[in-house]
Amino acid sequence: MLAEEFGVGRSTIQNWMRQHRHTGHAPLSTHEKRPQDWTREERLEALLATHGLSDTALGQWCREHGLHTHHLSSWRKALVAGGEEGPSKAAMKTLREENRALKKEVRRKDKALAETAALLVLKKKAAALWGEPEDD
Repeated sequence: MLAEEFGVGRSTIQNWMRQHRHTGHAPLSTHEKRPQDWTREERLEALLATHGLSDTALGQWCREHGLHTHHLSSWRKALVAGGEEGPSKAAMKTLREENRALKKEVRRKDKALAETAALLVLKKKAAALWGEPEDD
C-alpha cells in the first residue's frame, strides 16, 4: 500500500488527494487514450508527425503519446490499403444484437427439438409396452 511504502498515514494521503481535487488541477489518475480509441484524423496526424523521425525520436514520440511503433505501422498499412478498418461502432452494435437474437432463436429451437425427440422416444416405449393404440 502506498501509505506503508512511504511511511505516511493513510488519512494524510487522502487529505492530499482531496486538496488536489479541490484546487482544480487535473485528476491524479489520467486515463490514457487507447490506440483503438484514436479517430482516423488523429491517426493520420500521428503518421504525419512521425514521418521521417529517427528511431530514437520515434520512440520518444510514441512514449509521450502512449503508443507503440507497431500501432503506427498498422495504421500506415490500413491507410495504404484504403483506410477501411472494419465496421463502425453502430454497425458492430447492430451485428451484436442480431447475433444475440439468432443465438436465442437457436437455443429455443434446440429445446423444442429435444422435447420432440423425448416425446417420440416415450411414444415408442409406450407402444412397446402396451401395444399400438386401437382406432375406433
